[in-house]
Amino acid sequence: MKKTVSLVASLTVISGVCAAVLAYVNNLTKEPIAQMLVKRTVEAAKAVLPPETADVETAAFADGEEYFVGKDASGAIAGYAVKGSDPGGYGGDVVLMVGFKADRKTVVCYKTLAASETPGLGMKLNTPEFSGQFAGKDGSSLRVKKDGGEIEAITSATITSRAVCGAISKASAKLR
Repeated sequence: MKKTVSLVASLTVISGVCAAVLAYVNNLTKEPIAQMLVKRTVEAAKAVLPPETADVETAAFADGEEYFVGKDASGAIAGYAVKGSDPGGYGGDVVLMVGFKADRKTVVCYKTLAASETPGLGMKLNTPEFSGQFAGKDGSSLRVKKDGGEIEAITSATITSRAVCGAISKASAKLR
């Protein structure tokens, strides 16, 4: 009985020390991680806006979610960058930063913010062969060919392809 109490007490102390160390490390890294995420999001927005974009401003939807407005050298709106996500990816959520022209519907391009797709298959969503198909398309009506659309799905990764179409369509719906 004494041995059991001693073991339980030892494990409790060890667990407490580990929890304290984890809390301390979390506290130290929370702010740098948040800053890096903001920087990565802004860089992605700049990358997907039309080439004539000279300045980028941050704006917010009614729900508080941010989006980006790109303006050309004269101050006219060149395009928008909006985050879109779809939970239907093979490995979970597919989160994209999607660029739109000033008309709020024509896709410029997208950049992946988060995706846990199958390496070598689903992660081909970043290849120019796949992502290039979206340029100039209406973001609200994207579907893969299997579903009656005009987007050629990634071979053996139709689920990921559908999730990309869904994320872009959701970003388009937010912007409209």
